[in-house]
Amino acid sequence: MMFKKIFKNMSQENSENAEKDLTQENVINESEETVNEGIASAEELTEEEKLKEELAKEKDKFLRLFAEFENYKKRTSKERIDLFKTANQEVLQAMLPVLDDFDRAMAQISKTEDEVMLKGVELIHNKLKDTLVSKGLELVDIKIGDDFNADYAEAITQIPAPSEELKGKVVDVVEKGYKLGEKIIRFPKVVIGN
Repeated sequence: MMFKKIFKNMSQENSENAEKDLTQENVINESEETVNEGIASAEELTEEEKLKEELAKEKDKFLRLFAEFENYKKRTSKERIDLFKTANQEVLQAMLPVLDDFDRAMAQISKTEDEVMLKGVELIHNKLKDTLVSKGLELVDIKIGDDFNADYAEAITQIPAPSEELKGKVVDVVEKGYKLGEKIIRFPKVVIGN
């Protein structure tokens, strides 16, 4: 009998231990499944995050490329406008000595008493000036008594100032200056008082 009791107790203990083991295995399996699900969902999140990150990189790349293209369009448009404005710069610069000679000839012809010749040369002179002005040529406005500014005039020499007020100022304009649009194509040559 005692054997039976011992055996019965042992079998109860074994079954209780087996139940405990089963319960522990279930808990372990469940926690492993949860961990595995967590890992799987973490992998899914990382894939999703990778895709989102890749999409963000592509968007950034696209925006940068678009901005660069817009800057290129603006730059080339500005360059084209500048080119059209100064396309005839070389021709106008070549015409400036002719205009200077014409101005000197007008000064000499105006001293003569031949009114008909003066009127004819004056008409041609005005027509040449009007044509050059219509192409964008402008006179750089420098007068005697103006302050000397090296950005707008070229000093060819300095002389003693005839008066105290003309020190550091323009005393004489030797050669006229011209600009095309906002760009000076020939600086006026001036004498400044010292």
